[in-house]
Amino acid sequence: MGGFRPGDGLSATGAANVAIRDAAPDDAVAACRVLRESISCLCVADHRNDPAILNAWLANKTPEIVAAWAAQKGNSLLLAVGGDAVLAVGSVTDAGEITLNYVAPAARFRGVSRALLRALEARAVERGNKRCTLTSTETAHRFYQSAGYVDDGVPTGKFGTSSGYPMSKQVVASR
Repeated sequence: MGGFRPGDGLSATGAANVAIRDAAPDDAVAACRVLRESISCLCVADHRNDPAILNAWLANKTPEIVAAWAAQKGNSLLLAVGGDAVLAVGSVTDAGEITLNYVAPAARFRGVSRALLRALEARAVERGNKRCTLTSTETAHRFYQSAGYVDDGVPTGKFGTSSGYPMSKQVVASR
């Protein structure tokens, strides 16, 4: 599996042919690639191309660590897949904390992140949560606001970034 390639299941209008599934440890290399490319290329507003910030942020984005996240109890690592390509990677704890939601740069603005976010929220509801929490990057802050998340505390930096927005949203089971 690799990054997004044109024709890998994404329609021009959205994420119609994207499947969301649980990650397996053998997805780690492809998932890790998406995480690293997304942070490096799409989160420039956060890391400002500062090598120290970027290296700190990427330090735990290795195939070995991602494989461990896929197998970790109390954690769901989900993938958005189009064809044989991993398009996005997300994670939610059994307590309803969304800890990852990163999209491949070529799949950005096609509904993939939103589809993955809905799946992460649904998993949180399945685990008995009525609220999801997360810490948003500067880059994703408006995205989460548009998905119904509200700021929930004072922004705090992470990995040396200048902002990380604690956010939350009430979630309910869909009928």
